[in-house]
Amino acid sequence: MHTRKLAATIIPLLLATPLASAHEAGDWIVRGGLTTVAPDESSSNIMVGGTDLGVGLTVDNNTQLGLNVAYFLTDRINVELLAATPFTHDVNFSVTDPLGTGNKLGEVTHLPPTVSVNYYLNDPSSAFQPYVGAGVNFTIFFDEEFTSANEAAGLDDLSLDNSFGLSAQVGFDYQLNKTWHVNASVRYIDINTEASFNLSGTEGSVADIDINPWVYTVSVGYTF
Repeated sequence: MHTRKLAATIIPLLLATPLASAHEAGDWIVRGGLTTVAPDESSSNIMVGGTDLGVGLTVDNNTQLGLNVAYFLTDRINVELLAATPFTHDVNFSVTDPLGTGNKLGEVTHLPPTVSVNYYLNDPSSAFQPYVGAGVNFTIFFDEEFTSANEAAGLDDLSLDNSFGLSAQVGFDYQLNKTWHVNASVRYIDINTEASFNLSGTEGSVADIDINPWVYTVSVGYTF
């Protein structure tokens, strides 16, 4: 009898008590998971010695370990840094085998660190925490190289300029408990670069390469 009375008293109190806040001002979160960079690219044609070859470039997808860190300025607003292990993309001709060396032109590796400010839409007591964000990106290109077949055809000294651009994202956290959550996000990043190279000693270039990738991340996060 006493147990029933106690339960009748406690259960309504528990139901009336809000959940602990998902995120609070001063919280740090770290996340790790998989990030895919899927370029939505376009490019101007390859120029060699002032001659338009009538061929552009395409860039393949790549998936790497994605990492990010965020700090909550308020219960709903955080500043987030996106990082990852380096992405390596195949760079291909936009038409099939124009030089007789295969469709793959070469490879480029890059790091796209991105800083965003995110706004969480739900009340902090909710386990489901969708957010929207905007920020800036700085993409660093390195280890650019042609395939051995293209190098044998006279191509060398491939170089891509670094890029600075804007980014936007939508995502959500789902709180498993106060400490752990799962996260998914989709970003669009403005990445624009130019390429230069030599072909048998003659300077060549691609004046405009808009990579503009969609970036998909699924991760697990920890709050401290």
